[in-house]
Order: sequence, then structure tokens, then C-alpha cells
Amino acid sequence: MTVTIRVGDCREVLRTLPDESVHCVVTSPPYFGLRDYGVAGQIGLEPTPDEFVAEMVAVFREVWRVLRDDGTLWLNLGDSYNGYMANQRGTGLESKRQQSRKYIEPGAGLRFAGLKQKDLIGIPWRVAFALQADGWFLRQDIIWSKPNPMPESVTDRCTKAHEYLFLLTKSERYYFDQDAIAEPVAASSIARFAQDIESQHGSDRVPGKTNGPMKAVARKNVKPGVMMAAEPVTGECTFGFDKTRNKRSVWEVTTQGFKEAHFATFPPALIEPCIKAGCPIGGTVLDPFGGAGTTGLVADRLKRDALLIELNPEYAAMAERRIRNEAGMFADVRVADERTETAAE
Repeated sequence: MTVTIRVGDCREVLRTLPDESVHCVVTSPPYFGLRDYGVAGQIGLEPTPDEFVAEMVAVFREVWRVLRDDGTLWLNLGDSYNGYMANQRGTGLESKRQQSRKYIEPGAGLRFAGLKQKDLIGIPWRVAFALQADGWFLRQDIIWSKPNPMPESVTDRCTKAHEYLFLLTKSERYYFDQDAIAEPVAASSIARFAQDIESQHGSDRVPGKTNGPMKAVARKNVKPGVMMAAEPVTGECTFGFDKTRNKRSVWEVTTQGFKEAHFATFPPALIEPCIKAGCPIGGTVLDPFGGAGTTGLVADRLKRDALLIELNPEYAAMAERRIRNEAGMFADVRVADERTETAAE
């Protein structure tokens, strides 16, 4: 399989891609106002949340064009608080103690009209609703549950231990291989299905109503790895399928750092289900915000081609090294610097 990394602004590179040329998009754009990636004109440092949302809509309009009509978009976004102190250095709002903390970085300050101090901005849902209004089908909000979240010293709310992963599509019907991400059925469910249903009776809480024997849920003669729609039957429930269920919408995935990256990276385990369900083997996965190259690495492992777009040439080089090192000697990784090619022309 081939992983292509194109160095440049995704807003420009996307315009050069053919219509309906990718099967699936898995990406995590820069979070609003939380980090300066050191490149002029970067997305994420817009003056207001509304301007950030508008920029996201513009980017994903181009993604819409490039994505096949039966394709899927898996979009991870984190949130921010208004007045977040780690981004107030230089604004005059932080205390001397906060100024002295080494982890504080220069930033936008995150203080915006219409939002109160300490308000959760709601960036993920603002973007999701804006994309929905722009024509995308907002199919699901998946919760990325983090068993090892970053510690927080807050005393008036819970420590944040989740992010959102939105599933969006261009069409009402689309490619989705639920077999590929089916989960094992819990042992308690197997025991419940296997019990003698005839000996149990339904609720008689309504006066004068007799429900009769309970009905079980059975699934039979289905493709291995998938449970078909529920079908009420009576009698003892038997299994004619692998004991699996549809994947649930809360994914517990441990955060995982990458030693060369000083910014947050996708855990491979978070991306794997997206690619398995959203892209057929031999298809192409796009990540407009390539970062450390995790999408490309996982796509290659799963026998899909990948196209990554990365604004920062240092990150693109890091992603190339990572994929070559982890994917082995037969990894086909190609890098094209759009900025150099444009200058040459």
C-alpha cells in the first residue's frame, strides 16, 4: 500500500485532488486556540469561535467534493474554555504564578464576547451543527473515553476524560462495514439468551392484562461477525452466528504519546475502527491534517492507501520517518512538498 504525504495548506492542496477520489476521511483538525504550530495562516488561531467554525466549514466543503458519495468522514475535535489560563500569557489576565509556569504557551487568550469567564465554548458541537447545516448528514457522536486523561487541578468541575468523534456522511446510504468492527457479546447476554424463555412470564402490572410468555431476541443465519435485526421468537433461544454485537458508541481508548511529537496525537486504536468500517480494503483514506502520520500508519497496516496533508514540513518529515520505521522495509511512503513545487513553477 502507498502512503502519500503532501506538504502544504490543506485548503490549497485539497483543491488539486480529483472529485470523489477517496473512500474515507479520518482527521483531527487543530483544536481552537490551544496551540501555535508555528506556521503563518494556520487554522486554529482565528480571533473568534465563529471564525474558526467558518474555516472548518470551508475546509470540509472541499473534503465533500473529494469524498466519494458513499464515503464517510470521522472527525475528532476537542473543546476549550473561555478564559483558559494556559492560553492567556501576554494578555495581562494571568497571575504572576501562572506566568512562571513553564507549560504556559503564547496563545489567543480565549476571551470572547458573548461568553462568560469559564464558559465551555462547545467547539465540537458548533462545528458539527455547522457542517450539518452545510449539507452533511450528522450520523453519530461517538465518545472517546480516556482511561488515562491529563490531570487537571480544577476544584469546581470534573476532570475532562473524553472527546468527541463525529461520524458524518454525504449521503443517506453509505459504505459501512459493521462486521469489521463488531464486538464480542457480553457473557451475561449469552446467558440471558440461552435461558428457558417458556418458563418466564411478562409483566402483569397492568390490571386485566395478560402478556403471556416472554419473547426472546434471536438472530439466525447471518453473516459471521454480525447480528441481524432483532426478531421476536418463543422457546429456547439458540445461536446460529458468531457471538457478536454492533460496536457501541463509547470507545475506551488509552491516549498514547509519540516521542518525537510535542503535540497530542491520535492513538492508533481510535483510528482503526474508523478505517475498518469506513474504507474497503484497497481503498484510500484521507487525513487533511496529517500531524504525526497516525492515520497513514494505521491505513497501511490495514491494507488501505492513505493521503496525508500536513502544513508544517517538520511534522511531515517526522510522519515519514515514523511510518517507514514502524511499517517496515516494504513501506511505500512518498512525500511531495507543494510549497517547493509551487515556487519552482
